[in-house]
Amino acid sequence: MGSDSIGEEDEHPAHQVELAGFFLDRTEVTQSAYQACVAAKACTAPDPGTVVKGGAKFRGPRKPVTGVSWFDARAYCTWSGKRLPREAEMEKASRGTDARRYPWGNELATPEITVFGTSWPDDVGAHPKGRGPYGHDDLAGNVWEWMQDDYDPYAYRRAGADKGIPGTCEEIRRAQDELRRDHKQGYTGSNPIPVECEKSIRGGAYNYGAEGLRSSNRVHHPGYFRLLMTGLRCAKDL
Repeated sequence: MGSDSIGEEDEHPAHQVELAGFFLDRTEVTQSAYQACVAAKACTAPDPGTVVKGGAKFRGPRKPVTGVSWFDARAYCTWSGKRLPREAEMEKASRGTDARRYPWGNELATPEITVFGTSWPDDVGAHPKGRGPYGHDDLAGNVWEWMQDDYDPYAYRRAGADKGIPGTCEEIRRAQDELRRDHKQGYTGSNPIPVECEKSIRGGAYNYGAEGLRSSNRVHHPGYFRLLMTGLRCAKDL
């Protein structure tokens, strides 16, 4: 997990992580699947303003659902008998056992491999050449995916790093305060250093550049954000 030589400082250092066995959905959650949860009154409908803003190219039963918050994503996974994946689980599914830079290998993305550098996502599973080492679709590109974890910029320095466990919210806030005090804005990438405990998102999106699709890339947003480029997939304990 992580890297020594590429990416932002919150991706450093490279380190080994031991995980219990888990299942991970093969695809991102589709609009059709999410709508079934809405119909069952277990999920909140995607943000209507976001849906309208996206336009027709964002809508379709096999398109990934977007415009959902972390809380919406957690509700869907709970309703389906699953949970959100952890950061370490997502990176394991993307990198396999050979520490590949991207789910498909070490070469930069092309439009055949995944969706990037454009203005809308494709149907899930539309790019089989981009599948990860265990057969998952769209682990990089298409849409960002909410993770279970709080985003911890110092996660890889902590005692729980070898288990993929971030710090507590209190520890995370102290880390953020330290980064601001030391003027290390770029430490967490281009997004501002958070002032609250935010949630991790992984996997890149349709509007991202090819280099940013690396499996070690860590991004964060407040859990209540409902973004046009962020969706989800679910995991389950073995």
